[in-house]
This record gives sequence, C-alpha cells and structure tokens, in this order.
Amino acid sequence: MAQLRRDYHQFAERDTEVIVVGPEGNNQFNAYWSILDNPFIGIPDPKHTVLKLYGQEVDLFKLGRMPAQVLIDKHGIARFVHYGNSMSDIPGTQEMIELVEDINNETETSLEFA
Repeated sequence: MAQLRRDYHQFAERDTEVIVVGPEGNNQFNAYWSILDNPFIGIPDPKHTVLKLYGQEVDLFKLGRMPAQVLIDKHGIARFVHYGNSMSDIPGTQEMIELVEDINNETETSLEFA
C-alpha cells in the first residue's frame, strides 16, 4: 500500500480512483486506515463479499487473501484482473498507469465515432 500512497497522484491525474478492500471488520479496518492517512478509498470486507464477487483467492498457508488488482472502467466493466501468488506478486505502478491510459484512450476514441 505504500507504493499506492506514494504514486496515487499518477492515478488521480488520469481521472482514476484507487480503492483498497481489506478483510478486517469495520472497527479494525477503520482504526488501521486512519493511522495510514491514505489519499484513496478503503473499504472493509469482513464477509468477503467483494472477494467472492471478483474471485479473489484465500490461501491460509500464506496468511489469508492473495493480492488481486482489478481495473474497472467507468461503465463498470472489469478491463484488467491480476491474481497474485504472493503478497509481492503485484503489477507495478507504471504497468497499471499504461493500462489506465490504454483504457482511457479507447474510451476517447469510441466517443469520437459515436
């Protein structure tokens, strides 16, 4: 999450919102979130509703949820999904920014021809 906090401005400059979903209950998540002072949205998911919706895996031998990144366009369509095998298996900021720019360019092009 430190990487997201550091690079958040790059997403915001591209009209992209970052949302982090955590497995903790409301009180625990909110306490943790307030300490971090993140510039993006955090949502507690103690009943694993979001986890199940996007097929995120849980591996108890690796201490819980495996990382997952999902890029959802402004129409609510998941345009990129990455399921990690470990907590260090996540796409870097530059890769995600390039994907965001590709999606934004596709949207702009489709508007020109509408």
